[in-house]
Amino acid sequence: MGVFINSIQSVLVVVLIMLLGYILRKTGWFADTFSKNISKLIKNVALPASIFVAVLSRLTRDKLVSFGSYLIWGIISVVIGYIIAFILVKVMKVRVGRRGVFINAIVNANTIFIGLPLNIALFGDKSMTYFLVYYIINTVSTWAFGVFLISNDDPTKQDQPKEHHKINWKQVIPMPLVGFLVALVFLLLNIPVLQVPFLAQTLTYVGSLVTPLSLIYIGIVLADAGLKSISFDRDTVVALLGRFVLAPVIMISILAVAAHGGVSLPGMFNQTMIVQSATPMLAVLPILAAESHGDVKYATNIVTTSTVLFIVVIPILMTIVQYI
Repeated sequence: MGVFINSIQSVLVVVLIMLLGYILRKTGWFADTFSKNISKLIKNVALPASIFVAVLSRLTRDKLVSFGSYLIWGIISVVIGYIIAFILVKVMKVRVGRRGVFINAIVNANTIFIGLPLNIALFGDKSMTYFLVYYIINTVSTWAFGVFLISNDDPTKQDQPKEHHKINWKQVIPMPLVGFLVALVFLLLNIPVLQVPFLAQTLTYVGSLVTPLSLIYIGIVLADAGLKSISFDRDTVVALLGRFVLAPVIMISILAVAAHGGVSLPGMFNQTMIVQSATPMLAVLPILAAESHGDVKYATNIVTTSTVLFIVVIPILMTIVQYI
C-alpha cells in the first residue's frame, strides 16, 4: 500500500505541473508558438545537457560494457511489440491511414516529455542511466522504423508505386542522442569537464529545465487538443490496451525470462524499463499523421487519451512492479 501511495504522490507532482501548463494556456498566457519554442529548447538544449551530465556523473568506463548489455532486453521487447502490433492490424483490419499510427501507438513511447519527468519523480536522478537505455532504443525505433510505417500508410498513395524511404539521420540521431554520444567521448578520453565548477553548474542548471518545461508543454498540448474531443472507438481502445497493458507485459515477461536464465539485472533497471514501457504515446503522432495524409483525428485522440489515462495506470503498475 505504501508503494501505491508513494507512486500516486509522484504522479501528482507530474499532474500538477501539467495542469499549470493547461491552465496558463487556456487563460491565454502562452502564445500559439510557445509550445513549439519550449519543445525546441527541451530537445535541443536542456535534454542534451541533462544527458551529458548524467552520463559523466553516473557512468564509468568499466560500466559501459554492462550498459551495452542492457540494450538487448529493450530491443527484444520492441521487436516483439512490432510483431504483435502487425498481427493486430491484420486481425482487426485497421483501415489505411490509421495503421502506422496504431503500430507506433503500441510500440513507441513519449520518453522525452513524460517518460523522463515521470522517471525522475518516481525514482530520482539515480535512475537516469537506466532511462537512457530505453530512450536510445525508443528514439531509434521511432525515427528509423516507426516514421516509415506512417509515411507508407498514406491513403493518397496506396495505388501508386511505393517510394523508397530514406532514413532521416537528423531525426534518428537527435540532439539528446548527440549529447549522449559526446558524453561517451568525454568519458572514454577521461576529460574531467564536470570537475570544472562553473561548467558543471551551468550544465546542471540547464539540464534541470527538462522536467518542468516538459510537463508544462504536455499541459499546453492537452489544452490545444481539447479534452472534450476524447472518444473511445475500437481502434482507440485496442491501441490503449496495447500501450498500457501489452507493452508492459512484454517487458515484464522478458525481464522475468532473463532472471530465470540467471541474468542478474539491477532492480532499478527493471523498474525503469517497465514504467517507460507504459508511458503515453508519442506527442508527434498527429504531426506525422498529417504529413502522410493519415487520420489526424485518430492520432490526436489516442495521444490525448493516453496522456490523461497514464495518471491512473502508473500507480497500479508501480504496485505490481514491487512484486516482480
